[in-house]
Amino acid sequence: MAEKRRFLSTAYTVKSDAETRAFYDSWAEIYDDELTENSYRQPARCAETLRLMADPDGCAVLDVGCGSGMSGLALCSVGFETVDGCDFSSGMLAKAAKTGTYRRLFETNLNEPPMDVPDDTYRAAACVGVFSFGHVRADALDDILRVIRPGGALVIGLNDTFYREGSLIAKLDALATLGRITIREQEHGEHIPGTGLTGWVISAYKIA
Repeated sequence: MAEKRRFLSTAYTVKSDAETRAFYDSWAEIYDDELTENSYRQPARCAETLRLMADPDGCAVLDVGCGSGMSGLALCSVGFETVDGCDFSSGMLAKAAKTGTYRRLFETNLNEPPMDVPDDTYRAAACVGVFSFGHVRADALDDILRVIRPGGALVIGLNDTFYREGSLIAKLDALATLGRITIREQEHGEHIPGTGLTGWVISAYKIA
């Protein structure tokens, strides 16, 4: 149990891309157990929000930073059947593959775009627990939006601490000002209740 707590309590302390990859490769084997024990709520919250924004029937979704596949499973549970996933950690991708949820899984560093996906490929994208300290930076939104079709849906789940840091919100506001997205909603609620951490689900539509 002590080992499991160690991973979760230090997840937001990694500083570099190399540290992040090594950390999540090490965490992969027990990631689901630890997050489940602490009642991780963001995958379900984000999946339900996306269901309200896009008809799941025939909707191809990119699970950005898919990790072990918890978000993909949540998306499938609300009706999305065509889900691709990407992540920086090969260990996490190996776990995600075991869920049988994904049509395609591929490795990518979102901080070093572009990802190996053509423009306007997906009708929706979910970024659950992706944007955080030492993880994916706000500018990665440019490449994520590139692979979403105009009119497509974007859902982001993040913890309250990084929300208050402000860089992601500033980027979203800038994209809205440029006419690239319209922000639908920002909903505060549960993130990881077992740790007392709250979080946000932010939803938007791509304009161009």
